[in-house]
Parts: sequence; structure tokens; C-alpha cells
Amino acid sequence: MKSSDVHIRQTSSYEKRDGRSTRHRSSSPEDRERERERDSDGRKSRRSSPSPKRNEERVAPPSSGDLSEPPSKKKKDDLDPILTRTGGAYIPPAKLRMMQQQITDKSSLAYQRMSWEALKKSLNGLINKVNVSNIGNIIHELLQENIVRGRGQLARSVLQAQSASPIFTHVYAAVVSIINSKFPNIGELILKRLILNFRKGYRRNDKTVCLTASKFIAHLLNQNVAHEVLALEMLTLLLERPTDDSVEVAIGFLKDCGLKLTQVTPRGINAIFDRLRNVLHESEIDKRVQYMIEVMFAVRKDGFKDHPIIPEGLDLVEEDEQFTHMLPLEDDYNAEDILNVFKMDPDFLGNEDKYKVLKKEILDEGDSDSENDQAPGSSDEDSDEEEDEEDEQGQKITIHDKTEINLVSFRRTIYLAIQSSLDFEECAHKLLKMEFPDSQTKELCNMILDCCAQQRTYEKFFGLLAGRFCMLKKEYMESFEDIFKEQYDTIHRLETNKLRNVAKMFAHLLYTDSVPWSVLECITLSEETTTSSSRIFVKIFFQELCEYMGLPKLNARLKDETLQPFFEGLLPRDNPRNTRFAINFFTSIGLGGLTDELREHLKNAPKMIMTQRQDVESSDSSSASSSSDSDNPDSNNGSCDSSSSNANSDSTSNSDASKGKTNRHQRKKKSKKSPKASSRKQSSKRKESENKAERRHHRSSSSSRRKSRKSKRHSDYSLHPKMSHRSSLLSH
Repeated sequence: MKSSDVHIRQTSSYEKRDGRSTRHRSSSPEDRERERERDSDGRKSRRSSPSPKRNEERVAPPSSGDLSEPPSKKKKDDLDPILTRTGGAYIPPAKLRMMQQQITDKSSLAYQRMSWEALKKSLNGLINKVNVSNIGNIIHELLQENIVRGRGQLARSVLQAQSASPIFTHVYAAVVSIINSKFPNIGELILKRLILNFRKGYRRNDKTVCLTASKFIAHLLNQNVAHEVLALEMLTLLLERPTDDSVEVAIGFLKDCGLKLTQVTPRGINAIFDRLRNVLHESEIDKRVQYMIEVMFAVRKDGFKDHPIIPEGLDLVEEDEQFTHMLPLEDDYNAEDILNVFKMDPDFLGNEDKYKVLKKEILDEGDSDSENDQAPGSSDEDSDEEEDEEDEQGQKITIHDKTEINLVSFRRTIYLAIQSSLDFEECAHKLLKMEFPDSQTKELCNMILDCCAQQRTYEKFFGLLAGRFCMLKKEYMESFEDIFKEQYDTIHRLETNKLRNVAKMFAHLLYTDSVPWSVLECITLSEETTTSSSRIFVKIFFQELCEYMGLPKLNARLKDETLQPFFEGLLPRDNPRNTRFAINFFTSIGLGGLTDELREHLKNAPKMIMTQRQDVESSDSSSASSSSDSDNPDSNNGSCDSSSSNANSDSTSNSDASKGKTNRHQRKKKSKKSPKASSRKQSSKRKESENKAERRHHRSSSSSRRKSRKSKRHSDYSLHPKMSHRSSLLSH
């Protein structure tokens, strides 16, 4: 090949030379012949030495058809604009939709590429729209997309959005924590890329990249996605050879996750702050950085009050459900950038079906939707059947539904409305918009109470919700009054936890005056009318009231004169035994201050009983004396006799009264000496005193009769003349 090329070059040079010589020399016939011979020799040499390329092409003998057709130029393959990376040339939207509709094979390359572009656009748009208020809706929409297939694009969108707006890092960290609880591989991929970005920024001395990456890692640590070992390794690396930029990055990182590290690894955070103290005193750093270190120590002294672990409204994942990744700083990680690029999936339809099943499990779809869809349909069918039967028979047929399907559906809708509400005002608004009939008012109140009882601990949400309904209409208040009485009567059916929640809810209603205090009329404290469950209910109820109102206000409310008829069973005074039981009960639960008046009543009860009985005895004696005076036949004779008899009766009555006083004085002394005597002894003494009083009365009445007879006889003798003459003779 080389020899032929050289020969061709030589011939060409000869031609050039000959051409030049012919210009200057005269053309003679001999020279012309020589030139012709040279030209012919050159042509023969060219034909005898063909190029190797042509020999390779002519290995096969050409056919007759090939010889007839002229050689055509190679054309570039036409590229589908849908399959290019950027979509190729501009395609109008209408034409693009028409092209997409023409694709019927969902497993084809074109359809997969279109779905990939749509997935990438959707993920990027959702991440850019997320904030604190709509994070729940955004997560729901994200899970609707196939984030397993687009996990690389999701990680890329999250990191780009965080680097563009670091002020929303806590929001993006909350999104990653929720996704990590369902798909740990996505959370691990995002954390790996963050670690690689931090290491790249540290090697290149790029403070901006280090700040954004470290801030994101700090918030992921607060959300329990990253392990605290990673944070300590990063701080150690930044403070190992301190510079102005590295110390600034370390301080920003500490502000974001310092409180979490203080709770988890107090020894590690102490070592980091000791290192910062040494940097402040020994290293030659800028004044600005020194002030930053001093501010960091002041923030730690205040307990990181301006830098909470998780801001309000973003604590959306429980610690038990979170998956923490143990990824050291110095390990080799693969960023898996290939996941950011489209790649054809041979089992595209199968993977899509698997993700749909997984999505239903996560979002709890299917059951609630199907039940809600079936309930109105079944009611419509029932109503149509009823109308047909009425038309056929010509008379109205009342059907009694004992299965309580409508009641169950009503309770289900109330439960879903309560569980989907953030606060009690939103819940009350949702329930009022349902516009249920007045016959369901009590059922609504019962459902609120049941939801409250089902909670692990009492939530103030239900008390506020019930109080709001009581203030809206009188019917709700009356329903809760009836429910209180029913619950107290059947309180033995409730478990201890439900009993506690019910008691606390009604205590809240009484404290806010949503329900009148007259409902306490159904409570009667005595050993016979209470059970262990009812005593526990009353105990929790009054302890919660005391916690809300305070003991002085609660005591003043129980002493209110207008409410005393409703507290007769709660603070009994009818029987000393019940009074003593109520005093002991309130003292045992720590509310003995409510029983001061009961104690005084119990102390003064014997004296009051004695005075009442003495009044009864005095009234009996006066009635007996009046009856004896009316029975005397000689009471209407003379004024002298009546005066003498009255004088005698007064003297006897005075003597009896003095004796009665002495007896009473002796009884009082005995009662003072033995205030704790039994009731049997007191009753026997009362009977003896009554017998003595009757005897004295009979004696006084008989003596008065005798004296009246003597005085009558004396007056008769003095009035008759013969008897007076005889008496004078006898005297002489």
C-alpha cells in the first residue's frame, strides 16, 4: 500500500513539473510524443494498483441490479421526539395528546417514557408546593404517585428544593420522615446523597453546600431518620482543623440539632462544647466567629428554647414507626444517579400493579370508601322498594328496621367526622353541616361520650366539643343531663379507663356551666345506695372539679342556698349514719374541706334531738293539765275556792318545775359526761323520764283535787249560822 501511494504521489509531481515546463518551453513534436507516453504509463500504473478499500468492498461480485442502480447517500435515522431527553422539537399540546392517545400498548417504550416524564413533573411540582399547612395533603398526593419507580427523581427534587430555600428545611425533613416510615430505602437514598454532598463541599471549601447539607442532616436527626453518630462525626471533622468557615458551619449545625444531641448523647455534646471552648481561647479566628461561639454557649445555657427539636405541626410520625439509618460519615456510598434517568422496565405493568396494592395498604383505601358508597345506594334501593309496595297495595306499610342499619351508618359518619377534625370548632362545624333530624340529638351526644370513653387518656377536645353543643341549643344540654343520670345508674358496666374519661368529661361540663348542677340530684351517698364503681366515679368527678375550680370555689358552690335541694343526697343530713359515711368518703379522697358543715351538724345532732323531745313532752303535759281542769266537777263554785285552788296548784307546779329543772340539769351533766352513749341507752332513759313525768302529773292532779275539797268544806261551815254558833261555843 505504501509503494502504491508513493508512486501516485510521484506521478502527480511529474505532471506538475511537466505542466510547469510546458509553460516555459516551446512545444516540439518530439516532446509531445514523450509526454503522451508518460501519461499513458501513469494511467496504466494507476489501473494496475487499486486501493485496498476498494478491494475489501469488492469481495463479492456485484450483481446486475447493483450495477444498474446508482449509489445512494446514507440517511440519519429519524428520532421520535417523545423518546429524546428534552422532548425534541416543540410539539403543540393538542398534537401531543393525539400522539399519546394513539399509543395503546402500555408496556411499550413510548408509553413508559411518557409516564416517566409525567411522574417527574408531578413529583417536582408537589415538592415545590409543600408547606406546614398542606403537608398532609401533599403526602397523600405523593403516595398516589409511584415513588418507588421515581425514587431517584424524588430525592433529586427534595435536595434541589432544600438547597434553593433552606428556610423550609424542617418541612422537607418532615416529608422525608413520613416517606421513610413507609419506604426506608428512599430515606436511605436521600441521606446518602446528603452525606456525599457534605463531603464534596468540605473538600472544595464550599461553605454554602456544607451549610445546606448539614442543616438538612440536622433536621433529619431531629426526625429520627439519621443517627446521632453521624452528627458527632460531622462536628468532630469540622472542629478538627478549625477555620472561620468550618466553625461557622459547626455552630449552625449545633443550633439545629443541639437539643436533640443533649437528650440523646449528653457526654458527646459536652465534648463538642469543650472543643469549642478550646477553639475560642487557643485558635486565631475572626472576631465574628468568636462572637458566634459565645452566642452558641448562651443558646445552650437557655436550653435551646428558640430551636426546638420538631416545630409545631410537624411531629407527624411516632417514634415506634420511624426507621433510623446508621450511616457513618467516612463510608463509601453510591449516589445511584442512574435512578434519575429514564430506563425501560420490562415488567412495567406488573410493578405498577404491585405499587397499587401497596398504596391501598398504606392509605387504607377500599373499606371506608366502599362502605360509604354502598350505604346511600342501599337506602335508595330500600326507598324504591317501599314505594313500589305502596303503589301495589294502595296503603301505607310501616316497616320497622330492627337491624339498626341507619343508626350504625349515622354513628359511623359522626366518628369519621370527629377523627378527621383538628380542633373542636372544626368538628362542631362539620357535625352541624350534616343537618341530622332532632330525633338524633341524643344519639349524637351519646356518640361524643363514647368516642371520649374509647380514648386511652382523657382528651379535652371532647369536653370542649360537648360544651359547645350545650351552649348552642337547650336540647343538647337536656340530652347530656339525661345521659349523666343514665351513666351514673349503669356506671358498673364501664371499665376503669372508660369510667375515668366519662367522669372527667362531665366534670368539665359542670365547671363550664354547660350542664346545670341540678344533675347531682341523682347521687346519694350512703353505704346501701353506692357501689365500688359509683364511688370511684364520684371520687374522680369531684377531684377533677376541685382541680378545675379550686377547693374554696367548689365549697362555695356546694353551699349555695338555691342548690341545696339538689345536694340532699350528696351531703345527707337525714340520718347520722349517712352523714358520717359522707364525711368519711370525702375525707378519704382528699376533699375533707367540703364536709365542715356536715361535721357541725353531726356534732349538734344529739342536742337538737333532746330539745325537740322536750318540746314534745312539755306540749303533752300542758294538754294533760288542761284536760284535768275541765274534768273537775266543783271547779265553778266560788271565787275564794278557785283562788285558793289556783294558789295551791301554782305552788305544786312551781315545785314540780323546780324538780324538773334539777332533773334536766342532771340529764345534761350525764349527757356531757357520756356523749358517746349508745342509742339503746338513750331510748331507755327517755322512756323512764316519760314515766316519771306521768307519775308527777297524776300526783299533782290528785293533790290539787284534795285541797279543793277541803277548801269547799271549810267554806260551807263558815256560811251556815248554826255551825258558826257551835264553833263559838266550843271555843269558849
